[in-house]
Amino acid sequence: MRYPDAPRLDSADEFHGEVVADPYRWLEHTADPRTRTWTAAQEELFARERAGWDGLPGWQARLDALSRVPVTSPPVPRGDVMFVSHREPGAEHPVLTVRDGGVERVLVSPLALDPDGGTVMEAWHPSLEGTLLAYQLSTGGTEDSLLRVLDVATGAVVDGPIDRVRRTPVAWLPGGEAFYYVRRLPPELNPGEERYHRRVYLHRLGTDPGDDELVFGEGQDKTRFYTVAVTPDGRWLSVSATTGTGPATDLWLADLTQSPLGRPRFHPVQVDAGARSGLRMTTGTGPGDPLWLRTELDAPRGRVVVATPAAPSAECWRTLIPERPDAVLDDFVPLTGLPRPVALVSWTRHAVSEITVHDLADGREVATVPLPGSGSVGAISVRPEGGHEAWFSYADYATSPVVLRYDARTGVTGPWPRPAEPRSSASARTSHVTFHSKDGTPVRMFVLSPAGVPDRPRPTLLTGYGGFGVSMSPKYLPQALAWVEAGGVYVVACVRGGGEEGEAWHRAGTGPRKQNVFDDLDAAAGHLIEHGWTATGMLGVVGVSNGGLLAGAALTQHPERYGAVVCVAALLDMLRYERHGMGPSWRPEYGSVEDPEGFAALRAYSPYHRIRDGVRYPAVLLAAADGDTRVDPSHSRKMCAALQHASSGPGPVLLRVERDVGHGARAASRFVGLLADVFTFLSLHLGLSPAGSSAPDTAPVAVAAAATGPA
Repeated sequence: MRYPDAPRLDSADEFHGEVVADPYRWLEHTADPRTRTWTAAQEELFARERAGWDGLPGWQARLDALSRVPVTSPPVPRGDVMFVSHREPGAEHPVLTVRDGGVERVLVSPLALDPDGGTVMEAWHPSLEGTLLAYQLSTGGTEDSLLRVLDVATGAVVDGPIDRVRRTPVAWLPGGEAFYYVRRLPPELNPGEERYHRRVYLHRLGTDPGDDELVFGEGQDKTRFYTVAVTPDGRWLSVSATTGTGPATDLWLADLTQSPLGRPRFHPVQVDAGARSGLRMTTGTGPGDPLWLRTELDAPRGRVVVATPAAPSAECWRTLIPERPDAVLDDFVPLTGLPRPVALVSWTRHAVSEITVHDLADGREVATVPLPGSGSVGAISVRPEGGHEAWFSYADYATSPVVLRYDARTGVTGPWPRPAEPRSSASARTSHVTFHSKDGTPVRMFVLSPAGVPDRPRPTLLTGYGGFGVSMSPKYLPQALAWVEAGGVYVVACVRGGGEEGEAWHRAGTGPRKQNVFDDLDAAAGHLIEHGWTATGMLGVVGVSNGGLLAGAALTQHPERYGAVVCVAALLDMLRYERHGMGPSWRPEYGSVEDPEGFAALRAYSPYHRIRDGVRYPAVLLAAADGDTRVDPSHSRKMCAALQHASSGPGPVLLRVERDVGHGARAASRFVGLLADVFTFLSLHLGLSPAGSSAPDTAPVAVAAAATGPA
């Protein structure tokens, strides 16, 4: 295959005395005419290849059908009304509705505002009384939002827009006349650092956002992220801060009855402790009343402690619910509207969710909340004033999302708002498999297959994430069901770097220990082949974002294992990741080239820098979005050019560029279109046809010996 010309220039960087070549540096510059010409040629190449994919209509139809499920958020209750995000089957975007008794009314519809589908609702927060709603919309995939406030009764916008926000928390004060929120400083103050320098402000409705009072953040690190919360009675304001995506939280608390709203006097709860913690308080809390913290301090799997606003620091904490050796604490919510209040605690045990009920006074476990199966639950929603009920979402690999309501008075759990019929598939059987990594560490993976056992080698897709403490818990995956229906095997590996086994598991896959993540995935691949689930050349790997880095490392460290590799919105040039997108925020996760040890680790695994001339790399698809403000598309452009130059394999190496979308949410049809392209590409090179086609489910694999040469 002839690829578009990509000149190899003499550009290079020097790190700690080592000169590292970077021949495709020019592809970092999106506006460079050379980059534009090269990208256009890659798009033409991809379009030509895609036009010959006979299986594409079949995959598109099946993925679309499996994706047409209703998706409803747990309700956010305010008095007698409920705020809910809901997407009907086949709808492009969810709409935000308010439910008052039996009447449901749409408040915000992104598609009504933008029929082209390029507008996304990023976040929304109703006032404590439920009379006002703050909501954030972004366009073009940038995730940069405008915040507006509407009157719930009339639907009229009564405040905003406020710019320089990105999914900011909104902490309403009682009465709805003001709220605290997070906003970036004006870009002209810090040229080149426009995505950083966040501050906490107080905004009063009807006033110019430029006059908002600066409440917190001055003098802090530029990569700090903040959350803000106010108790429902308006007395206590809490602020939490993390440096970038680091696994440590600093917490402060202010009594708003003791200082002006715009100049609260903060007192530290936890500072420089090196652990994540989150604060929970209820209405009516006085200085000597209990507050609760969900914390990893001295408990890497999490525990719940109790303190008071008058003495909130760690030396005054008392453990209420201790750390469990077999599970990771995910969420904690008090239910105080009972004669004897209780707390709901959600846990994950090897990535599978469970919920326990505890006495709020002494922490004793008094009940469990039944769940439909071995799946995952989302954040638990409760009434701000307390109450006796809670709502949460549930899903697993074969069951589409459903919202459940738990009543602590009766102990009964049931569907909300009415009996629902979530889609359930009997075609995929899930096995929870344990294998051992290179260093002997036991690692788990979910294997979805037609038979539930390795009856014969089948075309297999392996995926994972392995970063930022994100757990790969079971959830509804249309692409997994489509692959298994067609006769394949779909595997989700819970590798280190994630949160499946707690913070120690996360840290074991960060910084200089990042190679553990890649070794875990390679061990998963080896286990699948050794135990007969698949065979070399029938195994593919796919990853998104940090998972795309994982796939890129698999490609460049063990190219001989795979018949096809797909990297979507992937980090691939790890020596220059800090210079683009949200890169500086990720230093706690990956390390920095400014540090000699950090440079050595990044240099050793950076996929772009591990590409070697003459290696028979498997078929590769790199997918990028031009609106991505997190992972710069230049990662995919440079990787594509380097692979097209170096590979001696039969290819192809293709670049898919998507316009006017970004790293996160997008219209449903755009998401299905991406999945269809990805899974058609994989099926072509692994030997699988979509369910319902006349072709057999496995075909001769031309890339059975996909690569030879140095890894």
